[in-house]
Amino acid sequence: MSQPITDLSNVRTTVDKANGLPNPHYVDPVVFEEEKHALLKTQWAGLAVTADVPENGDAKPIEFLGQPLLLVRDKDGDVRVFHNICRHRGMILVEEPRKIEGAIRCPYHSWCYSTKGKLVATPHVGGAGHNTHESINKSELGLSEVRSHIWRDVIWVNLSGTAPEFEDVNADLIERWKEFDLPLYHGGTDSRFELHLQTNWKLAVENYCESYHLPWVHPGLNSYSRLEDHYNIEKYGSYSGQGTTVYRQLQDEDGKSFPDFPEVGPKWGEQAEYIAVYPNVLLGVQRDHAFTIVLNPISTEKTVEHIHLYYAVPETDQSLRATNTKMWKEVFEEDIFVVEGMQKGRHVEGFDGGRFSPVMDSPTHCFHDWVAGKIETYRSMQQAAE
Repeated sequence: MSQPITDLSNVRTTVDKANGLPNPHYVDPVVFEEEKHALLKTQWAGLAVTADVPENGDAKPIEFLGQPLLLVRDKDGDVRVFHNICRHRGMILVEEPRKIEGAIRCPYHSWCYSTKGKLVATPHVGGAGHNTHESINKSELGLSEVRSHIWRDVIWVNLSGTAPEFEDVNADLIERWKEFDLPLYHGGTDSRFELHLQTNWKLAVENYCESYHLPWVHPGLNSYSRLEDHYNIEKYGSYSGQGTTVYRQLQDEDGKSFPDFPEVGPKWGEQAEYIAVYPNVLLGVQRDHAFTIVLNPISTEKTVEHIHLYYAVPETDQSLRATNTKMWKEVFEEDIFVVEGMQKGRHVEGFDGGRFSPVMDSPTHCFHDWVAGKIETYRSMQQAAE
């Protein structure tokens, strides 16, 4: 790379003077490819949740950043991520989510792998009736495993294998939410849904970070958790978001509510926080339930949001759970026209990235600063390698 694709100098200044990211970071396929490496492949990105493979032997194929990956819960219950291809000729191994009975078998030449990724069978590899060959060392030809880490049920992956340890990168947030370092129980099939957005994934992050839009985009939510009840959360270089001091616990007509997470601390009685963990995971914690949104960037202008709701106990009231899912789905759907509208706006030639309210938009500026910083570092490394 001989020259930077975009000028980011005015993004990495103070929030009162900064502009947002330039248009190409939302609409240019070349910049999208650069960001795949700088922001997603070399960082700890969210891929899925362990609830996607709830039982031993469950396997789920996922395409992420153009790469076919395979999520597997092995025979001992450990969740692993592999490249979803056979080490023989690169054939896709698993096309649809399914239970692995025995071994993962390649449909092309029947090479077989254990759920831990070990190559266990190579039929006829040495000729008809000869299942071994001296040049084929099974111990060297297991499935390629992707570096992964599980926190808050999210499966985080580092595709490049070069990022610092997850606990080091996110130490501040782990400490901030230490009261919630408790078992999470996925609500089940009625506690997950997807939203398909015609927008760049970063706009979904930016919108989630701030509460400035609440009165106009979420009037129902703002009726009891008002704009003035919110506060900004900013950790430059790591995460940002918002919190509220007036969380209202959901109750049914009989006054029944979800059980609280045990011993979460007195401050969480009416407090809740909603944080974007860079690059692509949006988390929410409340006294009685939590949610996770994993963003899958499909292209410059397509993003899929995978939303999951969690509770403090394994069994919760089905009716109340369904009401909670419906409520959050309606809230998140209210944001669609905003993120899609901003995406359309990025096609206006000459738009300077916009300006930030120094008071209300600082969590979003925090994200832009992180994006610009990671891209500048990546560009410097690319130039040094030339």
